[in-house]
Amino acid sequence: YQVPTEVRLERQQTLALRWLVTYTRERKEYGMVEKLAAELIAASNNEGATVKKKEDTYRMAEANRAFAHYKY
Repeated sequence: YQVPTEVRLERQQTLALRWLVTYTRERKEYGMVEKLAAELIAASNNEGATVKKKEDTYRMAEANRAFAHYKY
């Protein structure tokens, strides 16, 4: 089972930056500056792959909420 747990602030920031860089590299624009700018603009509009990853992760945690009492 995947047991959802609360994520510390440092871990939240690390995951956010990791997802941002990962999905920035996958964009079609030319040059890292343009890719990063496009991904940041998309994220500010609640669009883009980074926001989708965040929503998917949250959705998975909600789906596994029934297993939260299995914390070790």
